[in-house]
Amino acid sequence: MRMRPLGRTGIQVSPYCLGTMMFAPFGNPDPDDCARIIHRALDAGINFIDTADVRSVFIASEELGGLAA
Repeated sequence: MRMRPLGRTGIQVSPYCLGTMMFAPFGNPDPDDCARIIHRALDAGINFIDTADVRSVFIASEELGGLAA
C-alpha cells in the first residue's frame, strides 16, 4: 500500500484509516470481533487507526484496540 506523510512528523500512514467509534457499547462490544477487524485492517496494510473520543461505563474503543494487540 502506498503510504503518505502525516503532516511534517516524518511518520508514514496508510491512505485509509480504520475508525473504531462503533466498537464498544455503541456498536460491537465483542472484543474478539473487534480484534478480528483490527487484524484484518493491519493485514490489508492499514496502519492508521482512529480511536473514538467516547467513554462509557462499559469499555471504550481504545481498550478494545489494546486487547487486539
